[in-house]
Amino acid sequence: MSVKEQVLETMKAAGKPVSAGEVEQLSGLDRKEIDKAFKELKKDEAITSPIRCKWEPVK
Repeated sequence: MSVKEQVLETMKAAGKPVSAGEVEQLSGLDRKEIDKAFKELKKDEAITSPIRCKWEPVK
């Protein structure tokens, strides 16, 4: 499973909008890897930001 997939699964499991720091705590992944995954997920329009600095998967 790629880092991008792990980040998306962690976000789905959280069940609420999360920040990159919360994803780091929940998944144990490196923050730099999470930031790269967030950038790719935003570009792919796989995540959306309902609250400033918080992200969730697109439904």
